Amino acid sequence: MVAFGKKLKERQIQEWQGYYINYKLMKKKVRQYAQQIELGTQDRRHVLKDFSRMLDNQIEKIVLFLLEQQGLLASRIAELGEQYDALQKQPDISKMSELREAYRAVGEDLLKLLYFVEINAVGLRKILKKFDKRFGYKFTDYYVKTRANHPYSQLQQVFKHVGIGAVVGALSRNLHELQDSQGSYLSIYDQPTLPLQDPVIHSIKAAVDRLTHSTNFLNFMAQHAFIMQEELPAPTEEHVDDQKYNFMSLLLNLANTFLYMVNTYIIVPTADDYSMNLGAAATVCGIVIGAMAVAQVFSSVYFSAWSNKSYFRPLVFSSIVLFMGNLMYALALDLNSIWVLLLGRVFCGLGSARAVNRRYISDCVPLRIRMQASAGFVSASALGMACGPALAGLLQTKFKIYKLTFNQNTLPGWVMSVAWLVYLVWLWITFKEPVRDEVEENHVPHQSNAENHIDALEEGVKQPLLINPMLTNHVPHQSNAAENHIDALEEGVKQPLLITSERKEDEDADQDYDDSEEAPEESRKPANSLRSAYRLLTPSVKVQLLIYFMLKYAMEVLLSESSVITTYYFNWSTSSVAIFLACLGLTVLPVNIIVGSYISNMFEDRQILLVSQIMVCVGIFLSFNIFFPYTQPQYICSGLVMFVSAEVLEGVNLSLLSRVMSSRLSRGTYNGGLLSTEAGTLARVVADVTITLAGYMGVSRLLNITLLPSFFICVISIIATRCTYNSLY
Repeated sequence: MVAFGKKLKERQIQEWQGYYINYKLMKKKVRQYAQQIELGTQDRRHVLKDFSRMLDNQIEKIVLFLLEQQGLLASRIAELGEQYDALQKQPDISKMSELREAYRAVGEDLLKLLYFVEINAVGLRKILKKFDKRFGYKFTDYYVKTRANHPYSQLQQVFKHVGIGAVVGALSRNLHELQDSQGSYLSIYDQPTLPLQDPVIHSIKAAVDRLTHSTNFLNFMAQHAFIMQEELPAPTEEHVDDQKYNFMSLLLNLANTFLYMVNTYIIVPTADDYSMNLGAAATVCGIVIGAMAVAQVFSSVYFSAWSNKSYFRPLVFSSIVLFMGNLMYALALDLNSIWVLLLGRVFCGLGSARAVNRRYISDCVPLRIRMQASAGFVSASALGMACGPALAGLLQTKFKIYKLTFNQNTLPGWVMSVAWLVYLVWLWITFKEPVRDEVEENHVPHQSNAENHIDALEEGVKQPLLINPMLTNHVPHQSNAAENHIDALEEGVKQPLLITSERKEDEDADQDYDDSEEAPEESRKPANSLRSAYRLLTPSVKVQLLIYFMLKYAMEVLLSESSVITTYYFNWSTSSVAIFLACLGLTVLPVNIIVGSYISNMFEDRQILLVSQIMVCVGIFLSFNIFFPYTQPQYICSGLVMFVSAEVLEGVNLSLLSRVMSSRLSRGTYNGGLLSTEAGTLARVVADVTITLAGYMGVSRLLNITLLPSFFICVISIIATRCTYNSLY
């Protein structure tokens, strides 16, 4: 707890303490409401009205202070502008340098103000979520709906920081002109693509993007990785632990991600033909493809746990198991055994180290390049997804060496065996195990500074430190529990710290509910099992996981049955199927460029979420073969609409999921990344099993039977999104 106090003290802007959201007061009121409702002395309508009024007052306090500070910053920029005009008439290099530093000082103060807004925005989201969970009401839905779009809305001032944009623009323009020592006649508006090489502007831009959730291509791609970023980084701090980071180790993790995705999809164009050569039905390809996903359900858990202790050893184990699995897959034809084929795919799934790859980026990559590394993780996955089928299309040859058969069915196994063997040698020679902190060596879960801050906001003070009750009556502003703790620590040398039984009971009562509804001593720890992780899921989180399940299910049905469907309806060759799947995979990057650079800056994430779900539903509906003869344009266009919409949906879905998920799920073995991976993997398993079972009813019925569950789940997810729409704020 001493670490909590120290880290929080470093991040508090002491002179602004009285203007922060009074999180502790509102949390205490929620507890009082619960007691009153339980005793029957208060009704629901009064509670909603009283709590709404309290929130309105808190937001008004924040907004008025925000406007005051904006005015002060604007005045300072105006004064500096007058000085700049004077220097234009009588240039002085030393004074120009002083002026530039003065502008940077304004930038630092603006960054503090943005950080202040961000803390309050997080506090508002947390208290709304806590109220909903405590009472089971849709209070957030009501409050956001009535306040967000009202012409006098002060809520928008907090979440959209109206007016700060003008200050950012004025500061950026003036710093750009001061930087331009060559006397160019072009302004920053004439060169929008020319970056301003000033660190304070980069920091301000990052802070503004976090508040507005505006994004770019790299940000949008990074969201797909679901690597939890610090929610509240310090305004001027960019912590980097270079002892943990090694570029070659990062590259090896990205290579592992790429090879695994190639391994997953390289068999899709030929799995049906391979199954028939071994005496099974073509639709058994669903089980062959899905066996890898079944094993991944379990491997994700033990690899996630293993990465708490090491990164090198699980990657070595993964490479060996994948080598053996691909070798069995390649030998199944000569052994004439469908079971060897399935066992080989199971081994490939048991070697899935994606949890390790994601964890390495989250824990060992410096913050300054973590976004690029996360985008690289997703790009490697997308490239592997496209290269897998494309490579299968190139392996159209047949020959024998001794008694070993090499053809389009077995070559994917042989090629991937060699690839994993080469990767294992590369890994053994060049990977560098990162240095682990003492905290990690003692198996205490890693917590970022931002997570400590959020947890302190959520959980209040855990140490029984209390200033004399007589003294507390004279303290006008205590903005939250974390600030009370800091004040208590600071006053420790001046005032006796008293523990009173009354206060102790009050703290215990205040702690008796948290986001997990668990005991106070566990309230800050990460989830230690899937069950405890599930208990942390709010309705909004469950809906986002349902959406993730739906999109992965729809994509798996489209990809896994593509070979069977296209062969039955259009007589496509293996090469044609491979080209189709490769083209689908290649759409990932351009679609993300468009959405990340333009669409996500024009619309809210929740709007894109809803529209992309509807488009997935439209794509599924267009894929049905009901009244007219099934044609190639219908299949290609509907598949493209479904796949592209699902890709767009995945980015915004994981972005929203990271915001509505408890901070306790951002660390430990059973984290949000593992939950989303398990949801997606389970969707793939169910989809592949559905394909195999539907195959027993005939290939002619396969398409419609497998599309029905996709359509049904998609409609349910759209309805669930509408029910939780206003909580995604």
